Amino acid sequence: MTYEQVKSLKSEDFKRLCGVRPDTFNEMLEVVRSLHRTKQKTGRPGKLSLEDQLLMTLEYWREYRTYFHIG
Repeated sequence: MTYEQVKSLKSEDFKRLCGVRPDTFNEMLEVVRSLHRTKQKTGRPGKLSLEDQLLMTLEYWREYRTYFHIG
């Protein structure tokens, strides 16, 4: 799912998906944007937007299971 598809979800559904509320997500996005502006551009440009990158990271952290949990 992309951020464009997810941003219209209700607050509780958004939190269930990625673990944070939409207002917290927007605050995190502003921090990422400010760091991205100061970052030196090297290598190949990313295909995903910053919103999608942050959403994917939060979804991964929310669903990540260690071998301890699996065992």
